[in-house]
Formats: sequence, structure tokens, C-alpha cells
Amino acid sequence: MAFVSQHQIQKLHEDGFLVLEHFFTPEECDSMRSQIQRIIAEMEVPPHCRTEFSTKEKEQLQAQGSSDYFLTSGDKIRFFFEKGVLDERGNFLIPKEKSVSKIGHALHAYDPVFKQVTHSSKVQELGRKLGLERPVVVQSMYIFKQPGIGGEVTPHQDATFLYTEPLGRVLGFWIALEDAMQENGCLWFIPGSHTRGITRRMVRAASGSSTCVEFIGSDPAYDDSQFIPLPISKGGLILIHGEVVHKSELNGSESSRHAFTFHVMEAKDTSWSKENWLQPTPELPFPSLYT
Repeated sequence: MAFVSQHQIQKLHEDGFLVLEHFFTPEECDSMRSQIQRIIAEMEVPPHCRTEFSTKEKEQLQAQGSSDYFLTSGDKIRFFFEKGVLDERGNFLIPKEKSVSKIGHALHAYDPVFKQVTHSSKVQELGRKLGLERPVVVQSMYIFKQPGIGGEVTPHQDATFLYTEPLGRVLGFWIALEDAMQENGCLWFIPGSHTRGITRRMVRAASGSSTCVEFIGSDPAYDDSQFIPLPISKGGLILIHGEVVHKSELNGSESSRHAFTFHVMEAKDTSWSKENWLQPTPELPFPSLYT
């Protein structure tokens, strides 16, 4: 089951991330990959809703920021595409299964395979060992990092998008469904960077604005030499503190780098910002991790 030592928990507190190799079995990984192929086969996204996913601020505001499709995706299963795979009318320039960047943000709630993984007994046991008392699942994503075109994810902190008061209440669970190496775009972290707070937030824009979201503040210029790569084998799990700075590079290799990731919030004595783009809805209040 979810064996994690006190030393490892201490490392998570010190570094802001923790690698747990072979946390999931190859069969569990293959089951998620097979399920996502079924979901893509049935994918229907009207051309006017097709948005390219980017983490560069200007492109983010242009694409997701101007799209109700993104803003209302918190309680749905929706599709976001790599840069350069759509023509000006929203038609696919390459096969649709090779064009998807990510699927979000409620696989954990509405798909049986991803729901089972998110609430699996080993995840729940790990949550308890980490001292989470009332964890709730706020979002989930399937990330493809397509071969040759899987876009870079610029340095960021998850709390920029998932802000709580107090800070330090959000934890990401990042599951490698294939080997994630430097060649195909593994994650990079700045160890210890989760202790400095955040300087940028993405918030819902006032009604009548030209975009649905806007950024407040700005990120500092991060020193590239401070990042360390975190290659991880298929089935490995990376725990990610909400304020640790991390990134991934463009995938220029011939191998994809599929991952399933979800975020939990410690709901005890925590307030979820009403300004966050992602909000619980009557249809989907944030579900408890513990079932």
C-alpha cells in the first residue's frame, strides 16, 4: 500500500515536492491510457470552442482567458489543444488524437476509471499519512505532452491559479502514465521555492471585461540554474506543494509523456478564493478525497 516514511514526508516539507516511484502498477497506468483513448474517440468539440492551451500569459489570456469554454470547465470533461494544430476556422490540421494537449477538469468526478484512481485506497492512505484531515478534490487533468509538439509549461506555482487562505493548503498528485524523462519533457523544480509565497494570481475578471480572467502581479525572473529535473518511471507519483516553482520543457522527442494529475485542498480551516477561475458548482461541490 502507500508506504511513505517520515523521512520522505520531511523531504516533501523541505523541497516542496516528493517522488514516489512505482506508486501505481503498469496495469493501472494502461487502464487510464486506454480510457482516455475511448474518451478522445467520442470527442465532439464545436470549432468555435476549440482553444489552444498555453502557459504564456499573453497567449493564455487570448485563448483560455477569452473563452467561456475554459472558465466553465471545472465541473465538466473538456478538451484543450496544442498550439498550431488548428486553422483559423478551428479545423484540425493533424489527426485529432495527436492534437490534444490536455483534458480537464472533472475526470475525477465523471469518469469511472479516473474516479477510482483518484479515490483509490492507496491515495486515501497516503493522504492520511500526510496528515490531511478534510481533503477535497478541486480539479483533475489528463496531460498528453504530444511527441514533437508537446508545448513547454513555463515556470509557475499552482497556487497562482488555485489560491487559498491561508496558503499551503493545495497539493498536486502527478502520476506518470509513461516514463517521463528529460528527452520527452519531465518536470523540473526549484527545491525549497514553496516557502516564499506567491507574487502572481489568475483571477476572474469583472463582468464586462474583454477576457474572462486576468493576472494580478507578476512572477519574478527565475534563475534557470536553480531548476533540477525530476525524471520518473511509468507508475511513479510526484507530490507537488501548491507554491513550489516548477516547469517542463517542449517535448521534441518521438515519445509522448502522458500524465494524470489532480489537486486536493485541505478544507479544514481553509477558504477557497471566490476569485479563482475554478469554482465549486451546485452540480459538483468539491468531493471529499476520503470516501
